[in-house]
Amino acid sequence: MNQNPLKLASLGIQHVLAMYAGAVIVPLIVGGALGLTAEQLTYLVSIDIMMCGIATLLQVWKNKFFGIGLPVVLGCTFTAVGPMITIGGNYGITSIYGAILVSGLFVILVATFFGKLVRFFPPVVTGSVVTIIGLTLVPVAMNNMAGGEGSPDFGSTENVILAFTTLLVILVLYKFTKGFVRAISILIGIVVGTIIASIMGKVNFSAVGEASFFHMPQPFYFGMPTFDLIPILTMILVAMVSLVESTGVYFALGDITNKKLKDKDLANGYRAEGLAIVFGGIFNAFPYTTFSQNVGLIQLSGVKTKNVIYVAGAFLVILGLVPKIGALTTVIPSSVLGGAMIAMFGMVIASGIKMLSKVDFNSQENLLIIACSVGLGVGVTFVPTIFANLPENIRIITESGIVVGSLTAIILNIVFNMLGKKSGVNEEEVEQPKAS
Repeated sequence: MNQNPLKLASLGIQHVLAMYAGAVIVPLIVGGALGLTAEQLTYLVSIDIMMCGIATLLQVWKNKFFGIGLPVVLGCTFTAVGPMITIGGNYGITSIYGAILVSGLFVILVATFFGKLVRFFPPVVTGSVVTIIGLTLVPVAMNNMAGGEGSPDFGSTENVILAFTTLLVILVLYKFTKGFVRAISILIGIVVGTIIASIMGKVNFSAVGEASFFHMPQPFYFGMPTFDLIPILTMILVAMVSLVESTGVYFALGDITNKKLKDKDLANGYRAEGLAIVFGGIFNAFPYTTFSQNVGLIQLSGVKTKNVIYVAGAFLVILGLVPKIGALTTVIPSSVLGGAMIAMFGMVIASGIKMLSKVDFNSQENLLIIACSVGLGVGVTFVPTIFANLPENIRIITESGIVVGSLTAIILNIVFNMLGKKSGVNEEEVEQPKAS
């Protein structure tokens, strides 16, 4: 399908705008939580934007080894935010990238037969895991709404007003707009909040002035990766959940584009995501997954050609090579980000609940799986010292609430829903979603 270059460019930019807030808010949250300097945060945002573009191009470019060949856009997975902050706080930033590298290699290795592993991740498991992750993110959002943990004006009236103003703008746009404007409501809310904060004298543009106009990606910018078992297990679990979510997006796009997906197509898609995660680890970016908001944009625009996504990917790479653009996002006050985070992290919880809506709640077994996994996952997150006196070889897998909750959900699902079944297939098997 031939496209007018101007129309192609505008459609590509539209896809960039639809995912931009989701793309940049992850490095801003993680970098802020880890106490990075303005220069480091600028690099993190810039490299993340660039790697979103590369990850997208890897997925759209279908070849013998990788790429699903559908008009799919990749960005950082929100599922990884809480785990990365926890890993960085407990093990250091280099451990985050060691865990990302290993999880990416794991995805590449299991890509061929992941379709068979999906049955171990039915909605009762994935829904519980995503709900746990969302709940662990809420304190991060609340701290930012107050101005950021340790800030001199923590909890000030100005910070609270900015946070709720940002949230209010997002909610009003969701209520009274449709289509593309609604799709970028979070981005608009952040921009409006930052403008108001600037008028109040709470925005410092020095990072923009100090940033260069061009830079080249630097492998292992934050140091050589370190490899610790718990962070690696955590990021592998995050990667598996992301693959399950991506599978749904693949089938939705296949339905939209009238393309029947085969096992090899899915394996190529998983492999492309694994490569993207590995590149994220090498260049100190993040794990990547399919962005469902861009699927909605394809439905709204009716333009299904891959050329538009190639353009979007190219724009992202170019934007990521210009640190001044990345630095512009780092001036957003913590309280403004906090207001947007409440909506975004709340949506993570809502996504988990939506996954759980596919579960048969008439089954007491399923209720017990959810109760125990969410209860233990959240409990360990808020009372991390509960297993402090266990032997070290056992304690190593009980330090993370997400790992504890995820393993509980997986094991209980096998015990209650899989053992003894004649077909060996879980009743809550993952369905192939249809596009609405």
